[in-house]
Amino acid sequence: MFKISSLNSLSIILKIGIGLVTSKLLAVFVGPSGMALVGNLRNFMTSLESVSTLGFQNGIVKYVAETKEDKSQLQKILSTVFISLVVIAVFLSGVLFLFAAFWNQEIFGNHCQYHSVFKVLGLALPWYVISIFLISVLNGLGSFKKVIWINSIGNAIGLVISIVLILEYRTFGALLAIVFSPALLFLVSFYFVNKEINIFNTISRTAFDFEIIKNLSSYSLMALVSSVIGPLVFLSIRNNIIQTLDYSQAGYWETMTRISTYYMLFVSTILTVYFLPKLAVAKDNQGTKNVFWSYYKGILPVFILGVTAVYFLRFYIVKLLFTAEFLPVSSLFFWQLVGDVLKVSSLILGYQFFAKKLTVAFIITELLSLSIIYFSSVFLVSIYGLEGVVMAHALTYFVYLIMLAVYFRKSLF
Repeated sequence: MFKISSLNSLSIILKIGIGLVTSKLLAVFVGPSGMALVGNLRNFMTSLESVSTLGFQNGIVKYVAETKEDKSQLQKILSTVFISLVVIAVFLSGVLFLFAAFWNQEIFGNHCQYHSVFKVLGLALPWYVISIFLISVLNGLGSFKKVIWINSIGNAIGLVISIVLILEYRTFGALLAIVFSPALLFLVSFYFVNKEINIFNTISRTAFDFEIIKNLSSYSLMALVSSVIGPLVFLSIRNNIIQTLDYSQAGYWETMTRISTYYMLFVSTILTVYFLPKLAVAKDNQGTKNVFWSYYKGILPVFILGVTAVYFLRFYIVKLLFTAEFLPVSSLFFWQLVGDVLKVSSLILGYQFFAKKLTVAFIITELLSLSIIYFSSVFLVSIYGLEGVVMAHALTYFVYLIMLAVYFRKSLF
């Protein structure tokens, strides 16, 4: 576990490093308004990924792990999932390609003409979906190192493509890089998967089993709620900022979000690799309580120290990662960091939903928190301007933390 965690930490550092380089490129050649468009497309891509994969990733990992010794059952699972995802991906590709003008207006607004981005996305989507399927299979087979290598190589390829396209086409290039890069991950993932299992000989139309789809659907529900509705809510918030303020202001919020994403990666990885398995095997409230408080005593204080340093270095961080044009972002740090501390405090409780498969409770709390952040951001932006959106972020996670603390009170206290 230490070796895997160490390799994963190196992968995260590489991902952050690549992200910082990309952010600098966007800042210099695209500017705040272009950054807002990039944020809109990223949110759309997150939702599209979940819909096109039916939220099956976690289910694939689970069932492949359980049946990897049973060749017949494994073939049924891989064949059923592969055929289902390809059919969905091809259908969605047609929708994206044929209605590119509609998606351009919905995602970028009337003032931007980037129809061809959605046509390229339509052509690239099936390859992207297959690569996600292959990575999930590798994860289920227990080849964690190969998964990490695939992600690292994919990030490096994405950097090269981003540099070339942004330098050549500016904002249009940045958008193209987002939709084109993930599709190339297919080549890398296929190479690694083929070393473990002959995927083409395993996939068979006659092995398709509807019962497997039924079993997987329960695992996909939580993923679809958070990964589809969540990004759409943030897309709506960003569009509200554009309409209420302007594109540059929306770009500043996207910039703040990108900075937050970098340091949050470390916490989310520790939760997934270390704490989630411990929560899953905890037999009673006392065992769960021990896991919760080991997190609060070990991880949370370090995170608070880290974000405190980030706050005092905010001007240097913005200048280093972006340009002087992005200095207004520094006014967003306080409430963003307060919200992130509350978010990190609640994450360990939220992971209990996944560990114990508390589907209904997860969906209710998720929908409540998304409703709070949307309506509070619209209200607070109208009063405080752009700072209102980060205030809404802090308010949402304050309420979310209280909700989860009450729900898990027996395990927590």
